Amino acid sequence: MKGSITRGTGDTFNIWVYGKGLIRGYVLSLILFLLSGILITYTSLGEGIIPILTSVIMILSIAYASIYTAVHTKKRGWLQGAVIGLIYILILIIFSKVFITDYIIDTSVYYRVIIGIVTGVIGGMIGINLK
Repeated sequence: MKGSITRGTGDTFNIWVYGKGLIRGYVLSLILFLLSGILITYTSLGEGIIPILTSVIMILSIAYASIYTAVHTKKRGWLQGAVIGLIYILILIIFSKVFITDYIIDTSVYYRVIIGIVTGVIGGMIGINLK
């Protein structure tokens, strides 16, 4: 199969499943950020809610991406989810370093990495049990 790597155990690692899962997660993030932006603009919600919204959107997007990946790989959902969570956060960190000039990696970034991995693990376990 094109895009697959076969291991000695007969398992296949399909990069396209990871890519589709990540794209689905980022599309969900984009949609939720647009909706939250509209809500903040046209309602009485203050800007103080933005950090909470970003964390909730990140968690929902990673969970969705890891569930999708685990459903399609059908093995070791916790590991698939952890990898998706880590890659999702690392891509965000890379884009932040590139596009934000004064971006620093501090303890909040480490917390987001941990939250991303844990959310991915939980999403992967949920996804592996969906049939």
